[in-house]
Amino acid sequence: MTKNIMIVGVGGQGTLLTSRIIGRAALSLGCDVKISEVHGMAQRGGSVVTYVRFGDKVSEPVVEEGQADVIIAFERLEAQRYAHFLKKDGVMIVNDCRIDPMTVVTGAKEYPEGIIDALRAEHTVYAIDGQKIALELGNSKVLNSVVLGYAAEYIGFDKETWLDTVASTVPPKTVEINQKAFARGYEAEH
Repeated sequence: MTKNIMIVGVGGQGTLLTSRIIGRAALSLGCDVKISEVHGMAQRGGSVVTYVRFGDKVSEPVVEEGQADVIIAFERLEAQRYAHFLKKDGVMIVNDCRIDPMTVVTGAKEYPEGIIDALRAEHTVYAIDGQKIALELGNSKVLNSVVLGYAAEYIGFDKETWLDTVASTVPPKTVEINQKAFARGYEAEH
């Protein structure tokens, strides 16, 4: 059976690194893994999407609409934008944070209110304030590790596999803080 994971966010939130951690964790357990990255205007705060598919045999890297087992969204509007990719029995993990896209910044559109509640009306959604936890740890750049830790139980693998994979994937000088961030997300109440 193939597990389909989709990670969505805004440039600079660690979407690509998160997909690599998930992929490496699956590889370490002998799974066939395919990863695909779709970059929008990533360096200008645009949308970034990555797909991670793993299982006994995976033929293609892209997750089709309505096929994601888990969607990890690092921003509320990105969660809303890609919710149609989630399976009926899938789970969405949302970092409860707002980053205004350029259309909102320029006043052309308004940022929608009540996104998480609207998503919960149709999907299984868990929200975490990953940014708050990252700031409590003293480094806003570990937001992705916090949210990944929170999402880990829906992806699978044991905690040690995750921590080992974080250690082997993030830059060496950031291993300790990323492992702490992952553990805080992992232990957060769902």
